[in-house]
Amino acid sequence: MTPTGDAAAAVAFLTPVGRGRAPSPGALMWFPAVGASMGLALGGVWWLAAQVWPPPVAAALVVVADLGFTGMLHLDGVIDAADGLLPHLERGRRLDVMADPRAGAFGVGAAAAVIVVRWSALSALTPVPVLLAGLWCASRTAMAVAARALPYARPTGGLASAFLAPRRSGGATAALAAGGLVASLALAGVATGLGGVIAVGGLTAVAVAVAALAQRRLGGFTGDVLGAAGLVGETVGLALAAARPRWRTA
Repeated sequence: MTPTGDAAAAVAFLTPVGRGRAPSPGALMWFPAVGASMGLALGGVWWLAAQVWPPPVAAALVVVADLGFTGMLHLDGVIDAADGLLPHLERGRRLDVMADPRAGAFGVGAAAAVIVVRWSALSALTPVPVLLAGLWCASRTAMAVAARALPYARPTGGLASAFLAPRRSGGATAALAAGGLVASLALAGVATGLGGVIAVGGLTAVAVAVAALAQRRLGGFTGDVLGAAGLVGETVGLALAAARPRWRTA
């Protein structure tokens, strides 16, 4: 697939735009750029909404807009991953539970917690669009690196299996991780100084923890794991950015 085609495949996987286009291994290299663009667009929604409504309403509109921008795919990943990874189950049973369209108690609880924390953090922050660009870049970088670094957990099928390449280059994966992390730190750091850097660091650590849990309990990643790692990481990043003191340079 051409670079343009890989970029379109990344957009189609991460957003409802172009949905139906098959993912490709090369699309992973575009995840950080697509994530930064999504975050910047959401930051624009955040800033505009704050000019009209009080912070709680503006924050709610950003949360809803994010669900629309992602087609609720990542929230669905949080629900399925929580149902499969958190209960005491046999490994084979975990994958079956994650494939079940019904949501269990773990999934519902995880989704509710994510939405509440995201809304609360955004309500406490002054709108800074570049902060969201940095955090969303970091979360999509984490998704892409996990897809390249971990084996695929399902024996066959699954949308994310299309990301698997016949041969994986450790150098390319390291370059992807380093480039995405540097871009994320630069964006978030410019936005909020040390607070943005801490937020990206926390996001990355939590995304790695989710991927490590999936490796331990499933033997690798699935599409749901990628979505959960990114969304839960973003949520922690937002909470850290809203912490007091806020480590702002301004």
